[in-house]
Amino acid sequence: MKAKVYVTLKPGVLDPQGKAIHHSVELLGWRGVADVRQGKYFEVALDQSLDLKEARALVERLASEVLSNPVIEDYRIEIEAT
Repeated sequence: MKAKVYVTLKPGVLDPQGKAIHHSVELLGWRGVADVRQGKYFEVALDQSLDLKEARALVERLASEVLSNPVIEDYRIEIEAT
């Protein structure tokens, strides 16, 4: 199995990197882009001995304790069989 973890800043948290990207996009002539928010993406290979419930619990804990800062970030998990 493989888990995909998407980590993004919570709404309302200042995103200076996203603002810089947005500014660069405008300077390059792109029109119609109202805002840019950046985040992180992780792929985690899981041991085949885990069932789906165990895998989800493991990745949930990993995402909340290691991959994200729960004070300022949200995360979303997808688990797929390989």
